[in-house]
Amino acid sequence: MLIRYKKSFEKIAMGLLSFMPEERDIKKLQQTMKSYETADDWQLYLWKDEDIVGAIGAKITDDEVEIQHISVNPSYRQEGIGKKMIKAIKDIHVNKHIVPNPSTSTFFHKCEKEEDPA
Repeated sequence: MLIRYKKSFEKIAMGLLSFMPEERDIKKLQQTMKSYETADDWQLYLWKDEDIVGAIGAKITDDEVEIQHISVNPSYRQEGIGKKMIKAIKDIHVNKHIVPNPSTSTFFHKCEKEEDPA
């Protein structure tokens, strides 16, 4: 289940985002978290089953949702959680075009192929 990020989940969210290569530097990671906490057009969601095991962040405009970050705890990878998070974002923003950024593009397009086999 996708839930909105709250400040009380900061350490968990930072831990999940730190698995992304461009967020390994602590200063960069802190800057990213600040953007999710303060910028109106940046939204961070967490995936919760029994525990919080994934994070997906997006920059939202009037007609587009750009996936900025997507990360799953390594212990829970290969279980379809990333794909479920992308689907949940599509369900939340049903009237918007969902697109990846360069760092999420490969995974995003892999999920798209699996969702819609040609």
